[in-house]
Amino acid sequence: MGMAARTYGYVGPGDPKALVRPGGAGEGIRCAADFARWVSARTAVELAEPFTFVVDPEGVLRLAPRRSEHVVCAGGGPVLGAGELSFREDRGRWAVDEVSNQSTGYCPDVGSWPAVADALDRAGLVRPGCFTHEVVFRRCVSCRQVNVVREDHYVCALCDTDLPPDWNVA
Repeated sequence: MGMAARTYGYVGPGDPKALVRPGGAGEGIRCAADFARWVSARTAVELAEPFTFVVDPEGVLRLAPRRSEHVVCAGGGPVLGAGELSFREDRGRWAVDEVSNQSTGYCPDVGSWPAVADALDRAGLVRPGCFTHEVVFRRCVSCRQVNVVREDHYVCALCDTDLPPDWNVA
């Protein structure tokens, strides 16, 4: 991964963390054979929807059904990246159709992309060169509310305070 990747701790509400069970993390995909085994067990209906994913601190891609909480997929621990992704089969090869950093539990910065890209590469997946949908998270320095920045409008939705230009959700 070259430069040391930032880890993101869980910053979401407490309730989903209570759902974490030992061994209940998302399915670890360490290589192309792991992905082939995992995808062969999915139905067409499942594959029509995006999946919840995290990249664990060892750089392993972990996948879970879309409605799973990221913190459960991660087994309660920190992550190098988190979001949602969808797949498509392209001439007999699996590819990432869409990938985002949309996780309100971890609020990863768009700078988490290299860790996500590395994990997708190890899984043997054709992938885009960046997130297909980037979510910009910032915490308000006044009221502490986590905001999703839309259209480069760096202002807190709750108290109208200017939001910082750099990621600060931790």
